Amino acid sequence: MLSGCAPKADQSTRVTPTKEHLFADLHDYPSTTVVKNLTYDTVDGTSEQLNICLPHQKAGATVPARPAIVVVHGGSWAHGDKDDPNWLDVCEWIAYSGFVAAEVNYGLAPVHTYPTAIHEIQHAVEWLRKPALDKRFSIDPTLIGAFGGSAGGNLASLLGTSGSGSTTTGDRVAAVAELSGPSNLTGSGAELTDFYPYVLSYLNCTKFDDCPHAVDASPLYNVDKTDPPFFIAHSLDERIPLVQSTAFVKKLRAAGVDVTFVTVKGHEHSIAMLDLKMRNRIAAYFRAKLVHNPLNVLGQ
Repeated sequence: MLSGCAPKADQSTRVTPTKEHLFADLHDYPSTTVVKNLTYDTVDGTSEQLNICLPHQKAGATVPARPAIVVVHGGSWAHGDKDDPNWLDVCEWIAYSGFVAAEVNYGLAPVHTYPTAIHEIQHAVEWLRKPALDKRFSIDPTLIGAFGGSAGGNLASLLGTSGSGSTTTGDRVAAVAELSGPSNLTGSGAELTDFYPYVLSYLNCTKFDDCPHAVDASPLYNVDKTDPPFFIAHSLDERIPLVQSTAFVKKLRAAGVDVTFVTVKGHEHSIAMLDLKMRNRIAAYFRAKLVHNPLNVLGQ
């Protein structure tokens, strides 16, 4: 937030990125543990899997229940994988910050079109809330968040805006952080023209004026006052036009949803924005939002 008052409309905190970011300088988090290839869903006979990244813990120590964050990779809904080194690094960074991170694979277009991906990610949230998983990985099932970038940002945002009511049960999440996520897939404007072939493939449509899923797949049109808090970051000159985020921020704030909006100088897209300062901002945001008592924040 800026100054001491609530931000208005699409007001953002403007930051200048450092040269150091994930794509240029992968980080190793040796204190974290990665449990790979756990099946959370089966679609058309194909197992969808996720990786669990766990914070460091001493052998034999009792671990209190802690928040979990679902990590959704990007790739235009048609590419990407949980084992991509950059996204696996995101999973480990989130675990290093004190959370259980669940990095999901989901069905990709054109074989799997909307709503397959969002339904699978919702199933992943429900899966994380199973008592056996909560016990195995010390997860607090009432404190689950979501993180995504690019198409993964769209899906994380849709996860946050789908449904209504309590964010502590079912497939609802209690906090969302997203980078460069397109919020409006209806084709109403020219701002995503270069991206439209990917959007239409994902929506299984040939044109926008006859595309019944476009509104449902757009977080912008799913906002209500019960949605969780959002952290949204977007570069000023990147491939996904800034208006995709500014319009979404306005809609969320108009509904009374708590939004932290950060605009970044330059053209870095999605997780390329994750320099050390941005990682620290996002970790601090999740620590502040994924708690029962705001004074009882997670420690490193």
